[in-house]
Amino acid sequence: MATAFQKIAISTALVMGCSFCPWAQAQSLNQCGNGPLMVGKKQVGMASYFAQNCSQSWEKQNIQMDFSYTQNIPQWAFKRAATHLLKRNVKDAKIHALFNPITDLYRPVRSGDLYRLKYNHATQTLSLSLNQQSLGQLKHPLAQQYFNIWLGPQPFSAKLKQQLLN
Repeated sequence: MATAFQKIAISTALVMGCSFCPWAQAQSLNQCGNGPLMVGKKQVGMASYFAQNCSQSWEKQNIQMDFSYTQNIPQWAFKRAATHLLKRNVKDAKIHALFNPITDLYRPVRSGDLYRLKYNHATQTLSLSLNQQSLGQLKHPLAQQYFNIWLGPQPFSAKLKQQLLN
């Protein structure tokens, strides 16, 4: 009986385009690549990149990045790195302030934690969650530019960018 309800719920979610159902979201994205998150020579976790179409530009579709951590990282480190890398990759200074609400959502992580950053192209919405708990979202036509931190011209790591996109 429970299995029948699960099948009905999943089918309904897929037909209705359930944006809040994690199983429906997972159905529409493909894992394109992954790689280690390195800080200096120390691996602090793994990053994975998901997209509707792995061969299409990340700027023109729904995408997601997962960051699973094997080390504790303080909140300030995320904020400092995000701010620095956005300035390096997004040349218009007016846009930098746009991302403050997302950057301010970062929390410290412990080994085993998972950050998920998702972008919905149709609604122009960027959302951030920690361990499957929503921290917040940003709805703006340029919201996907936040991914320049990892996928932009001067990313967090050129090697990681290559591993994610190839």
